[in-house]
Amino acid sequence: MALSNDEILAGLAEIVAEETGLPAENVTLEASFADDLDIDSLSMMTIVTYAEEKFEVRIPDEDATGLVTVGDAVTFIAGAQEG
Repeated sequence: MALSNDEILAGLAEIVAEETGLPAENVTLEASFADDLDIDSLSMMTIVTYAEEKFEVRIPDEDATGLVTVGDAVTFIAGAQEG
């Protein structure tokens, strides 16, 4: 069963909080991974790996580099669950 966007956002917030130490409430749909959350490329790859495991989706590297905001990631994961 596909998760709702809110459930995906909550799951991503948990992953980002664990990886960065940032409060989960800082992880909003509008937040930029690099600019707002100060996540570098290495941490982003770790977050992508954890998201793939948590949401049981595949996020190819070329798609991961296009995930600029948390909202981008939520949209991608929601679409990947349906496929």
